[in-house]
Amino acid sequence: MNLHENIPRIQVGISSQPTIRFSLVGSFTSPALSQHLSGECEGVASRDGIALRRNGQVIGSANEVVIDPTNPSCEIILNDVTIGVQFHWQRKEDQRFVGGLKLIREGENITAINVVSIEDYLASVISSEMSADCSINLLKAHAITSRSWLLAQLAKSKRLKAGATKFPSLIETEIERIRWYDREDHANFDVCADDHCQRYQGITKAYTASVKQAVESTSGVVLMSDGAICDARFSKSCGGMVEEFQHVWEPVSYPYLKAVVDTADETTPLSTDFSREENAAAWIRSTPDAFCNTRDKKILSQVLLKYDQETTDFFRWKVEYTQTELAEIIRRRSGIDFGEIVDLLPIERGKSSRLTKLKIVGTKRTMIIGKELEIRRTLSNSHLYSSAFVVEKKDGVNGIPSGFTLRGAGWGHGVGLCQIGAAVMGERGYTHEKILAHYFPQTEIKKIY
Repeated sequence: MNLHENIPRIQVGISSQPTIRFSLVGSFTSPALSQHLSGECEGVASRDGIALRRNGQVIGSANEVVIDPTNPSCEIILNDVTIGVQFHWQRKEDQRFVGGLKLIREGENITAINVVSIEDYLASVISSEMSADCSINLLKAHAITSRSWLLAQLAKSKRLKAGATKFPSLIETEIERIRWYDREDHANFDVCADDHCQRYQGITKAYTASVKQAVESTSGVVLMSDGAICDARFSKSCGGMVEEFQHVWEPVSYPYLKAVVDTADETTPLSTDFSREENAAAWIRSTPDAFCNTRDKKILSQVLLKYDQETTDFFRWKVEYTQTELAEIIRRRSGIDFGEIVDLLPIERGKSSRLTKLKIVGTKRTMIIGKELEIRRTLSNSHLYSSAFVVEKKDGVNGIPSGFTLRGAGWGHGVGLCQIGAAVMGERGYTHEKILAHYFPQTEIKKIY
């Protein structure tokens, strides 16, 4: 894909390690050097900030190293990039990128940042988030969703720098810990390359003609609401009901990130009150009709990459723990010794039945935790698939359960576009406009560059 001067460029944080090893394929330049660069290089911490080495020899040093390609065909190969950070598929791989490379110091580590056009970034996101062989309608819908999210985040950063209200993402007392995680946690680059923001793996994943067509045909196209670019979100599977923004992140309500029943029947009522625990339990234990309720391997292979396919049950799932297992996981993941776990009590749920507050009752400590990702992280070695779950206790001794079973629904936070549901819609012939209208009501599609 050719870069265009009107297309914005962004900075994507790729990897942070004591030493960044990379190869330059083609000819590159750096303001810190009077020579062209190519071949194998590495950036290491030094007294001057960062020392740039080639073949073991220091060829320059600076507080910040910027390396630019001399033409669009140049590529950068970054070694040992960690993907799936803190998820069950975490691993390292070498990744290839177009655009420029920036190395900065962050503490004892060097952080590698890819400077790339938004459109090249989006082509990679689509291929990294899902198979590049998806239906063209899904690819177009996802390109517009991802572009909208990214540009909304950049606009939000400008507002925060100008003094707009920033809600604290951690509220902690002796009895409660409420935390959420969002993109503005990154201070030295625009977005990261992992699931915390959007999966971005450069040109490591092969682009197809469909990906190129989807990105180019929607170039500069975003979702708009009330004159602003939409903070469009997406997750793997909503579990049959789309969640609302404010139950996952900061306490802000958006008209286009509301609860949606994931079915073709637009008359289905949103009347289920999941604040009543019996309703939540009945919903989670059921298998309702929904776009994302599918076992069609052809469709799932479009959305689930090879390592994602290590997860088989996601629309409805089950996790079992012994008392010892769960107590240890909670102690290690939360940093709090609750003792033996007596109970896990739902305190507050969102519109999709996802827990936003959970009380952990232990023999040594009792505490309420939230929001959804904090709950998922605390109760698993990596992440629970979602926080839409009910708890079943196994009989024990002296009121201490011998184990717990969590029965859950969906995969991810559930806000905005449901990737598996959208894949099903695409296969059924829904246009990208119809897919977007389903998951993002009260929006309009607009080309802004």
